Amino acid sequence: MKIRKVEKTDNRALAGLIKNVFEEYNAPKEGTVYSDPVTNRLYDLFEKEREKSVLWVAEDDGEIAGCCGVYPTEGLPAGCAELVKFYIADRARGKGLGKKFMELNIRSAIRFGYKELYLESLPAFSDAVAWYEKLGFRKLDNRLGNSGHPSCNIWMLKKLP
Repeated sequence: MKIRKVEKTDNRALAGLIKNVFEEYNAPKEGTVYSDPVTNRLYDLFEKEREKSVLWVAEDDGEIAGCCGVYPTEGLPAGCAELVKFYIADRARGKGLGKKFMELNIRSAIRFGYKELYLESLPAFSDAVAWYEKLGFRKLDNRLGNSGHPSCNIWMLKKLP
């Protein structure tokens, strides 16, 4: 499996991957990344903030297998970025890809100068939320920043080394 930075030609496949995961877990579509028009043009989003963000993409035999990135979401406190677009295709789960993505994104966030990573999630992704807690993310009582995803009701923060 190859991990690389997002390319413009990935847009359609990434949107499909994200929407498939939402459908697989019966997660809410409205007020989430599922219905966010930006999901259809992730390359453009990350290219716009390329000095402070990155979206890593996993490719397996020429097919997109997952993605995860770091992004300076509007309204976050200084020194804080959001861990975003963390989705792995069913066929690629259980092979250590999530751990690789997490390590790569933490290193990227530190390289960009961030001191904290924030994330938003949903109860439908409870296994991921439990894993985030094991990795040192702590739950918050309120959202930080303005992700534009009001249906997300789990908010977590991790201090970086």
